[in-house]
Amino acid sequence: MADEWVFPKGELMRGKRGLVMGVANDKSIAWGIAQQLAAQGAEIAFTYQGEALEKRIKPLAESLGSQIVLECDATNDQHLDAVFDRLKTTWGGLDFLVHSIAFSDKNELKGSFVENTTRENFLRSMDISAFSFVAAGKRASKLMKRDGSMITLTYLGAERVLPSYNVMGVAKAALEASMRYMARDLGPEGIRVNAISAGAMRTLAIAGIQGGRGLIQTGREWSVMKEDTTMEGIAGCALWLLSDLGRSTTGEVIHVDAGFHIVGVPSTDGGE
Repeated sequence: MADEWVFPKGELMRGKRGLVMGVANDKSIAWGIAQQLAAQGAEIAFTYQGEALEKRIKPLAESLGSQIVLECDATNDQHLDAVFDRLKTTWGGLDFLVHSIAFSDKNELKGSFVENTTRENFLRSMDISAFSFVAAGKRASKLMKRDGSMITLTYLGAERVLPSYNVMGVAKAALEASMRYMARDLGPEGIRVNAISAGAMRTLAIAGIQGGRGLIQTGREWSVMKEDTTMEGIAGCALWLLSDLGRSTTGEVIHVDAGFHIVGVPSTDGGE
């Protein structure tokens, strides 16, 4: 996890400013990414939703020297406008955006997708998990010059059927398609848009999925590297995509899962 290794320090993000949306606690993938960006010199703003998350996020943000921590309901246009207006007033511009926001009623993330998915939760899941990236990206792009970069976090359930993922798989598929269309629209402005498809990890998100621990074990056992997905790997990929190293890469879904996504049938003989 993020606190088990030292984030490589350097200057790759020196002088760059960006917004990280979706940190839930110190085990969040978004937090690991924020730590790596800060270690490379980035100045970071954070958003949170609700008083409970505010108490968690503010101390984390302060530990990185962040001066901007703003409340934001990603389904509320007024909240989004207020966040990006504040960034424009304080910074004048923006270099990167990290979007790590998703939600579904956990009671619908089990059993039959056909039988258990309600219209209300389907629409809400799509709004929060997919459209929120479009809404935030639209506003962020107005503050970016050429070489701006945006990333979102997705999962293999967007491409393949996985147990207990149900409507979230549909929402992540919409997120990935949205990312590609955003990349198309913003490319002429020199803004890159990509997604990281991270393997299963011990986060609040996986805790909300029935059998989530089993997904982690399966990810390790079936992966071609026979190891867990690491925060180091995900944060390193984010650093590449958000820094100048990522120039000319856009519209991509980058899998960071120790090779789990390439496996059709798991090896039972040690690969021999």
